[in-house]
Amino acid sequence: MFDYVKKNKALAVIAGLALTAVVAVPVMAQRDPAYEAARSSGKIGEKPDGYLGFVTAPSPAIKALVEDINIKRKAAYTRKAQETNSTVEQFAFTSGCNLIMRTAQGEKYQTPAGTWNTRDASEPVRDSRCP
Repeated sequence: MFDYVKKNKALAVIAGLALTAVVAVPVMAQRDPAYEAARSSGKIGEKPDGYLGFVTAPSPAIKALVEDINIKRKAAYTRKAQETNSTVEQFAFTSGCNLIMRTAQGEKYQTPAGTWNTRDASEPVRDSRCP
């Protein structure tokens, strides 16, 4: 029982820190009109692994933009994973759960099955392991 509580407490801490970490990168990226346009037009979307993905074949500019954001996200995940004694993959996954939950109506996100959905008024389809 203790291990279960300890593990859930650790996941809660990771989830809280992941939410804090992912706020910084999207806020910076949202200042870029190209990012906003690609996101609102459904060309890119959030993936369960905590990174942005391409819904449609990207232009070179969108590809470069997304790669830059994903590099910055990985750096943030790496720092926060070290602080929480978790792995980068665990931290990125928890961040992905939070980022998908924060998508706005009309934005794309990838389901655990790998299909791209458009966010509507209902809850997004997320991995059952999401906190």
